[in-house]
Amino acid sequence: MTSTISHSSADVAATRWLAVASLLGLMLLCLAWELWLAPLRPGGSWLVLKALPLAIPLAGLLKRRMYTYRWVSLLVWLYFTEGVVRAWSETGPGRWLALAEIALCLLLFTACAMHVRWRQRNARRAAAACAG
Repeated sequence: MTSTISHSSADVAATRWLAVASLLGLMLLCLAWELWLAPLRPGGSWLVLKALPLAIPLAGLLKRRMYTYRWVSLLVWLYFTEGVVRAWSETGPGRWLALAEIALCLLLFTACAMHVRWRQRNARRAAAACAG
């Protein structure tokens, strides 16, 4: 039983780092996209500010705050929607960047959802082990 719980802890840790990495990747993609790679206007645009809300949950993810994982799994759908719209409407590098945004959003959502699910499962198992 102990090896199963420690293996589950490793899974939880992996989802934590996957969530942090995909969030950082999404932040970097938003910055690079709007400043250098394919900005809406030459020289960059104010759309680069879309990366700022992504910085807010970073500390909560690193501190393993369950609430942060839950609301990030909802916030990410705004960026996913932007990626879908821009993948559909843009051509050239903008389309590829939008597809990368979609992939990072799906990765972030999956990592957050699995992190919450596995932590709750581990908490139930620990409570059952203490009670029994």
